[in-house]
Amino acid sequence: MDRAQKAELVTTLNSVFSNAGCVVVAHNLGLTVSQMTDLRVRMSQEGASLKVAKNRLAKLALEGTDAEGIKELFVGPTTIAYSDDPISAPKVVAKFAKDNEKFVVVGGTMGATVLDEAGVKALAELPSLDELRAKLVGMIQTPATRIAGVLQAPGGQVARVLNAYATRDEAA
Repeated sequence: MDRAQKAELVTTLNSVFSNAGCVVVAHNLGLTVSQMTDLRVRMSQEGASLKVAKNRLAKLALEGTDAEGIKELFVGPTTIAYSDDPISAPKVVAKFAKDNEKFVVVGGTMGATVLDEAGVKALAELPSLDELRAKLVGMIQTPATRIAGVLQAPGGQVARVLNAYATRDEAA
């Protein structure tokens, strides 16, 4: 990697650390290429990204960002997972770490908040933004459905009473 490529990578990582909703740092010692490819595919399906970067360049990119508190996590073979949605990257990374012993989540950041391994796992257990939206729409629609049912009930009851009188006269 020449000097221009390194400068471009530092600029890209600085943008990631400044703008991402959540950044997760993990160690990937001993993962195969197929496992890393599988993780990259899972990340892209959820709208997140994965990058393997040199620690020295990542530490340079962290300078001047809110995520500067995670510098000490960059030791050994390090992978950076990030997403605009604060839930997507932690969810995919935590699930992958559960299935692969060689992939270890060491921490991360959400804005200026530094997260440890437990914090990342706690984020992973939260519902995603789409799931929250679906629950909210469901909660809003439920009362409307109940109101419609209550308003229809008196008309239905009157119709059943009239039908009962009509069939009684025919039966007699």
